[in-house]
Amino acid sequence: MDIIVAAVGKLGRGPEADLAAAYAKRLAWPVRVVECPESRADTVDQRRADEARRLRKALDRADRLIALDERGAALTSRDLAGQIQTWQNDGCRQLGLIVGGPDGLAPDLTRSAALTLSLGRLTWPHKLARAMVYEQLYRAWTITQGHPYHRD
Repeated sequence: MDIIVAAVGKLGRGPEADLAAAYAKRLAWPVRVVECPESRADTVDQRRADEARRLRKALDRADRLIALDERGAALTSRDLAGQIQTWQNDGCRQLGLIVGGPDGLAPDLTRSAALTLSLGRLTWPHKLARAMVYEQLYRAWTITQGHPYHRD
């Protein structure tokens, strides 16, 4: 299964980027990152819509989408791993993860996702959230492989 992470904004350089790269290198699933520029439209709704168009274009071939949103489901790592494994067993060849910008995601984009996922009730910096996504993907992979990385 291939994974595409489509995110608003650039990760750039720094410790968050290093951490994200370290987890991405561990993954057995190939990961491609598409960074979409943050919109400069006048209103929040316009910015979200503009960014949603760019994100959809980056993910047009994804079989399943996971949208990261603070109002999403708060799954355990084991639950997330199980869902990804189910999709993979069902023939999902490309999984897309959507990381929004400072204004969040357009509601129609989260509605179109197979899963809307929360990283918790706290607000995370965009760069740190990206690193957390890679870590959770790595953790999901280790869970499905029976690797001892994850401990309940």
